[in-house]
Amino acid sequence: MKKTDQFFKQESMSEKQVRSRTIIAFSVFAILLFIVFISYLWIKNQPKVAGTQKPLRTSLNINEKIFSKIFDSSQLVKEYPKSAAAKKVRVNGYDGLKDTVSEETWRLHIVRKTRDTLKLALADIKKLPKREIVFDFKCIEGWSQVTHWAGVPLKTFMEHYHLEDQASMKYIGLQTPDKEYYVGIDMPSALQSQTLLCYEMNGKPLPVNQGFPLRLIIPVKYGIKHLKRIGTMFFSNNKPADYWAERGYDYYAGH
Repeated sequence: MKKTDQFFKQESMSEKQVRSRTIIAFSVFAILLFIVFISYLWIKNQPKVAGTQKPLRTSLNINEKIFSKIFDSSQLVKEYPKSAAAKKVRVNGYDGLKDTVSEETWRLHIVRKTRDTLKLALADIKKLPKREIVFDFKCIEGWSQVTHWAGVPLKTFMEHYHLEDQASMKYIGLQTPDKEYYVGIDMPSALQSQTLLCYEMNGKPLPVNQGFPLRLIIPVKYGIKHLKRIGTMFFSNNKPADYWAERGYDYYAGH
């Protein structure tokens, strides 16, 4: 057999192999696409649990168990110099901020137990040691921004007001004064040293759209947990209601 004949035979076999592999690849892709579509329809038709389909909520709960077990409250989020902080800070939502509020009439309600509520003015909170933090604020929508905040570490606040029994519980719940926005947070994250009851942004009192007069800054969580304009704080061993978790998002919301 001539070399040219051998060459064309090999070339012909190679083209057949390419066609065969292409057909196999497209067939596998079509099968996988069909499986994904059927899975999507199955999940879509499942009953909802806490705002989302049961299989998705089960997956989120598994993730929460894993990440909560490996969470280390002594591990700090990276901090930046003040010069790195944005001068124009993005607003990640207006829920719970519709009503007007004044520093003179606003009070933070600390529900220690049934029929035992401590009411504090902003001046009471400002008397405690202030801590500043400049960190990369992360929104669950996919954006992040280095921002500068100041306030009282929540851990310091709870120690000062002798909330040791409450700190031993599993969760802390926060609500806006109008109760239109609310979050539930695991206690280890809440007591991490960088978590603040925050009353300043960029060295000035909080703007109204950033939660004036007092908001939560919790760097180990995504922005959906940084509740603006805190009205009520309470404690529980059961998960408190959470605005975005009820709408299908992750309850833990850590990063």
